[in-house]
Amino acid sequence: MRPVPDDIRDYHERLDPEARPVCDLLLETIERELPDAERKVWHAHPVWFFDGNPVVGYNRLKASVRLLFWSGQSFREPGLQAEGSFKAAEARYTERGQVDVETLARWLAEARDIQWNYRDIRRNRGLVPLRGLEG
Repeated sequence: MRPVPDDIRDYHERLDPEARPVCDLLLETIERELPDAERKVWHAHPVWFFDGNPVVGYNRLKASVRLLFWSGQSFREPGLQAEGSFKAAEARYTERGQVDVETLARWLAEARDIQWNYRDIRRNRGLVPLRGLEG
């Protein structure tokens, strides 16, 4: 497995004891399932990208860890909740045991195959399908 970038490692080192096990499992699973994705801390939390387009990330909220898929509302695999006014969807966890790694792997496969174009949202004046979606 490739080394975790310093900025993501630093993010994990600053996590509280409740969030760290959840985030460590998310990191391990995302790294395994998306080994060719670009990744970095973006807007203060770890995010994975394909060709500059964000697909998945997570962050510590006050009462939970939020796992966010930018195109998650278009996924076929159930279990995510709509988030925001675009196509994002999320899952929230308060402990490591709540993370279903098999379901997470299916969501990550969809994150690779189904993408709305967030990278060019300004130029396109809104979201347009990028991959795996009908226009």
